[in-house]
Amino acid sequence: MRWLQIRFETTKTDVALIESLLESLGAASVILDDAADQPLLEPLPGETPIWDQVIVTGLFNDDENDPIDADSLVRFVADQAPTVRAFYEYLEEQVWERAWMDHYEPIQCGERLWIVPEWLTPPDPNAVNLMLDPGLAFGTGNHASTFLCLQWLDTEPLKGKVVIDYGCGSGILGIAALLLGAEKVYATDIDPQALLATRQNAEINGVADRLWVDLPEALDQQLPDLQADVVVANILAGPLAALAPEFGRRTATGARIVLAGLISEQVADLQATYATWFDLSELAMREENWCRLSGTRTPT
Repeated sequence: MRWLQIRFETTKTDVALIESLLESLGAASVILDDAADQPLLEPLPGETPIWDQVIVTGLFNDDENDPIDADSLVRFVADQAPTVRAFYEYLEEQVWERAWMDHYEPIQCGERLWIVPEWLTPPDPNAVNLMLDPGLAFGTGNHASTFLCLQWLDTEPLKGKVVIDYGCGSGILGIAALLLGAEKVYATDIDPQALLATRQNAEINGVADRLWVDLPEALDQQLPDLQADVVVANILAGPLAALAPEFGRRTATGARIVLAGLISEQVADLQATYATWFDLSELAMREENWCRLSGTRTPT
């Protein structure tokens, strides 16, 4: 069996129409990708953001007994969405799960810490190896903001510390903190899938007994007086700004904090927002524009 992959480059105005047309023509899957390297930052609640220029890819089962006329299919879609540019190719049958897994490799984050897909053997068995299922939720170490936070954790003296991981995603930062010596991590996220991923990855790494995982409202209700020695938050600049008073309340003088998920244009405003509680004078950058801010809780 082989597959026909057709890619339509279009504007966001025509995306829904092209998706609908591909599905009506029997596409096995439809995928949206950024066509112009445009970051999507800070969607509003209930909003589903999309790029200005989009590649819509339809994947069709090209049965040799009933082959697809790719040129006719492309013309049919283009006649109804005239702004598109289309191109197609045939893909031979393969083990798609294996192809997905082959995309991931171990990542070294600092001197001690490695992030290793759970099906691979760690390159350095004597390192601090965090075994991760990358498919569970956002947070694999590949993204610049996650990598920056992992590097920071690798340099911090975490032994015996209490850590809050706010917006935990896959749990990668909180689990890394535990493997690097933290005594307890409180991980929270608004996405139930992220909480499930965090619990499963904690089990894989043998740290579930030292990890509390729940929604933010559960943290407020169950642990209203909890204070942390370290706060890690890899979210976006808007939510980070809104959380500044909460992080100030959850820490005492001398506590450490690291924030990521922001770009260079947002750094000064975030530093000013946090100035009441934190000195965020430590700045690092990766891949040109993604930034990490870290610092210390100041007396108030």
